[in-house]
Amino acid sequence: MTTRRELLTLPLAAMLPRLLQAQIETSGRMMLAIHQNTSAAAGYRGSLEGWARAGIRYVELSDRLLDDFLEGDTLAGARQILTDNDLTPVSAAAVLPDIWIYGPARAESLETWRRRCEQFAELGLERIYAPSITQRAVTQDDYATTPDAIYEVGEVTAEFGLTAMIEFTRTSSHLATLPTALPAIREADHPNVAPMLDFFHFWSGLNKFEDLDLLEPGELQHAHFQDLAPGPRELINNDSRIIPGDGIAPVERIIGKLAEKGYEGALSVELFRADIVEADPFEMATEIRSKCEAVMRAADVL
Repeated sequence: MTTRRELLTLPLAAMLPRLLQAQIETSGRMMLAIHQNTSAAAGYRGSLEGWARAGIRYVELSDRLLDDFLEGDTLAGARQILTDNDLTPVSAAAVLPDIWIYGPARAESLETWRRRCEQFAELGLERIYAPSITQRAVTQDDYATTPDAIYEVGEVTAEFGLTAMIEFTRTSSHLATLPTALPAIREADHPNVAPMLDFFHFWSGLNKFEDLDLLEPGELQHAHFQDLAPGPRELINNDSRIIPGDGIAPVERIIGKLAEKGYEGALSVELFRADIVEADPFEMATEIRSKCEAVMRAADVL
């Protein structure tokens, strides 16, 4: 005779194989997102509303566009735009010098960082990043104290329940490569600080594909997604960033390695070319979505 307890557990038992299959099917998946820099000319509202019409559901916010929006509106209004358009913010930028290194701009940058953390937490984000930029010469001694600087940022970020991410940038004199950034982050050993990867900075900078093997499973928290235009590496600049699938970078191979390392986050398209930035956000997002989803399907992460 079936007991009441057994009867109550029957629906869950019947659902279990289906739930396990869904877990298997979603493992290794990644999400397509777009960074607001890509449609900066349209502003905070215009970029988000245009992308939403094109079927984009994950977005990355710009500190500069948010500031422009807040000149005439509120944080509640900024969040309402996300809600009304069924958009999920996956990361946000805070472009500040001397955040990851001790320098003359650090005190002001840390104050701004705290304000950004408060703003982005109120907008529902979980991650915030800053590129590794400084305006001064960097020495070996600076690298020795970098983990302390990173840890301090982690402490501020933790107050708001966010994860801080370091974007190594190809032209920086400080933390310009994955093999340099990873040891510094690990030595800092703060639970609220993690690495991220920008495809452009990675492939056009002083990295090699094998450096991706340095990543520990689950360590990477975010990725900026671009391809690289053909041409002399000596002439590479932000205009060399193009839509994934249109260039010469091994984007499918990189995605495959990230999947192997357990990455299941966003691939956020960040572009700066004037013809892209000034284009209609809906039309540009439609083109980006079509090309990027084709790349992601080929890499078996969509």
